[in-house]
Amino acid sequence: MSAGPADLVFTGGSIATLDPARSRATTVAVTGGRISAVGHDEVRELIGTRTEVVDLTGRLLLPGFQDAHIHPVVAGLEYARCNLTGTSDAAATLAAIRSYAGAHPELPWIVGGGWSMEAFDGGTPTAQLLDTVVRDRPVFLPNRDHHGAWANTRALDLAGITRDTPDPVGGRIERDADGAPTGMLQESAMELVGCHTPQHTPDDRLKALLHAQQHLHSLGITAWQDALLGDTSGISDVSDAYLTAAGDGSLTARVAGALWWDRDRGAEQVPDLLRRRSLLRVGRMRADTVKIMLDGVAESRTAAMISPYLDGCGCATAHSGTSFVDPDELRGYVTELDALGFQVHFHALGDRAVRDALDAVDAARTTNGFRDTRPHLAHLQVVDPGDIPRFRALGVTANMQPLWAAHEPQMDELTIPFLGDERSRRQYPFGSLLRSGATLAAGSDWPVSSADPIHGIHVAVNRVLPGRDGQGRPVFLPEQRIDLTAALTAYTAGSAYVNHLDDTGSIEVGKLADLVVLDRDPFTGTADAIGETRAVLTYVGGDRVYTAPDA
Repeated sequence: MSAGPADLVFTGGSIATLDPARSRATTVAVTGGRISAVGHDEVRELIGTRTEVVDLTGRLLLPGFQDAHIHPVVAGLEYARCNLTGTSDAAATLAAIRSYAGAHPELPWIVGGGWSMEAFDGGTPTAQLLDTVVRDRPVFLPNRDHHGAWANTRALDLAGITRDTPDPVGGRIERDADGAPTGMLQESAMELVGCHTPQHTPDDRLKALLHAQQHLHSLGITAWQDALLGDTSGISDVSDAYLTAAGDGSLTARVAGALWWDRDRGAEQVPDLLRRRSLLRVGRMRADTVKIMLDGVAESRTAAMISPYLDGCGCATAHSGTSFVDPDELRGYVTELDALGFQVHFHALGDRAVRDALDAVDAARTTNGFRDTRPHLAHLQVVDPGDIPRFRALGVTANMQPLWAAHEPQMDELTIPFLGDERSRRQYPFGSLLRSGATLAAGSDWPVSSADPIHGIHVAVNRVLPGRDGQGRPVFLPEQRIDLTAALTAYTAGSAYVNHLDDTGSIEVGKLADLVVLDRDPFTGTADAIGETRAVLTYVGGDRVYTAPDA
């Protein structure tokens, strides 16, 4: 126990330490930004005349949440433009675009994004439909998952996209029966139009980061891994925002950055990654990770699958998705990156992409031995059962996005019919991974889906969306549910492990005082009420960075 009075003491409530050696306490002291005591009434002896005392009054204190896969600056930029997040049908989406365009007649382009695929037949709206609300200016709007974008006729014309334009490597221009482009661009095809859009300024990016940080702190998030630092799909590299904020102290969160692996280049980009890693070591910012996107998404049939997708009639097609990086070359890249001390963060949705990533880590382990690089695979929508034990064997963390593991229109209308029954039962196998001994981390992929970790935890435990969105819907693969402690651990200690923030993630003496106070103890309620919980106080290094209005 600390020798002198503490700076901060939490008492009068319940504390879930997520420390396996002592899971519960009632009082915690903080001194000099670190946890100085964990216990019960004896810790109150550290309360001095200048100690700030937080009476939990029955609320729950937890380690701060950490998001292991998120895009905060992109979210902040999108929110500042034509933000379509939350629009659930075609009429509402078009109305929002019309309203934004009418309010901003001075803009040469209408850009933004966040629309839902399930709002349109087949998830692929047309340029002609977009022309009905904006015809005078080019429009470019990535969808919610940012693996596809919707363009109007003006934008297609400006980019020179015609029936004779070939599909780029790793992308697809959606076409009608006559071969004419429809206005929907998948994966790398987005860049055909995206490269013409107005670029964000450094000030835009900094404002977006600080806006996003405020939002994330309000959700109890104290650290994250930004899953894309680099130029891609018409979005400028956001690293400068982090450098500025980390340098002037306005970055209050702890951030691990994942440097983008340009799949149009090979190992010749490694020296540039080394240079950028060295540059991005400022304050609370580190960029010791390389992000490699191996495939797309199941809804557009670009996620890489071992066997072909089905068609609308349930028959096998000739298409099994897209592998963005040659598997043989991938093994060499990952081995070299691992030898240089980089963590590799894989985007792997389909079972073939998951297997390719695991094979690459296996090659690195064979050549380099087991190094503390902590590779992790994000998304894991479909995993072959034979690959599940390999996560533990290879020391690969399963980075889950739990909000996606539920019945909702995109899953039921655009995914399950094209995967088929057997493969659909292999989706988001969090329970199987946990039982196999794999380490679980968790993230949101915001702005693809809500950044609220409580909502992700609710779905991980229930496999049903919280609130009205989940009412009346069946449990999605109930055998893959995990318990509340496991879900909380994934969002705290598991993500802290991925982020190499070993002095965070649990409430133990000596660890950094990155903490969140919830308005209730979800352990005392029913599982279906977890999603009603919210953060009321957030601390980073013992400094309060968020206070709810009614806290």
